[in-house]
Amino acid sequence: MALTREYRETVAERLRNDQRFTAALFAEALTALTEGDKTTTLSIFRDLVHAHISFKRLAEETGFDEKTLHRMLSKRGNPTMENLSCLIHQIEGDLGLATNIEAQRIKRSGTSTKTRIVHHPALVYA
Repeated sequence: MALTREYRETVAERLRNDQRFTAALFAEALTALTEGDKTTTLSIFRDLVHAHISFKRLAEETGFDEKTLHRMLSKRGNPTMENLSCLIHQIEGDLGLATNIEAQRIKRSGTSTKTRIVHHPALVYA
């Protein structure tokens, strides 16, 4: 009998049981988005939806078709910024997070710059 389990199950369980981990992962998704890492952003949002919301409920709340949401957040998904913004706000609200984002441009070697998130989402305690 194997003593291991699927990575996805482990992440989903931790997301359900650890609010700080949830907030940190959400913040990481936003950071990845600002850095242009669409694959990581969509992957994290998929994990958050699976662990906390469900695609069915998210579809009801956003008005998107459930299959459309699956496609948008798939590995090959390509949501518009308008659709992605809608999903971010809905996921944020469903998770009880309050996002306070302050972007800061960081000068790198030569002329390239990088954007990083200075303030990450925080949990809202009622």
